[in-house]
Amino acid sequence: MNPDLPAPAQASQTRPRIVIDTNVCLDLFVFRDPRWASLMAALQSGAVEAVTRADCRQEWQMVLHYSHLPVTDDTRPACNAEFDALITCLEAEALSPRPGVRLPICTDRDDQKFLELALGANAVTLITKDKALLKLARKTAKAGLFAIVAPQAWDPAGT
Repeated sequence: MNPDLPAPAQASQTRPRIVIDTNVCLDLFVFRDPRWASLMAALQSGAVEAVTRADCRQEWQMVLHYSHLPVTDDTRPACNAEFDALITCLEAEALSPRPGVRLPICTDRDDQKFLELALGANAVTLITKDKALLKLARKTAKAGLFAIVAPQAWDPAGT
């Protein structure tokens, strides 16, 4: 984190905070991708605190209705319950405004909210498979904001 930036209100948190985008959540909670077992273990053990906000959670819920996914009316509640159990949905007032901090603009407007969430939640890492977000990793790292990594590059030790 950049020490010159204003400290967010919740900077005293003890667990590293991460943001996980919707596609990685699908891999975790729908497809049970074994490649992300260390991420799932970190979530389940509480080694990290994964956070979301209302619009990101709404996107998750909407995606669970896509017909090409192996999610049914019977399995959808369990997917939502696991998401809600392992990812904290922050209220707007829990997110820290960061005046003067300019986020890079994502070419995919739908993904800008994940950058905003990572910044406002004082996350150390945004985990994504989205190419448009991954392209911004150097910019957010150089600015001392947060890391943007693909799930296969995520290191629980370095979070």
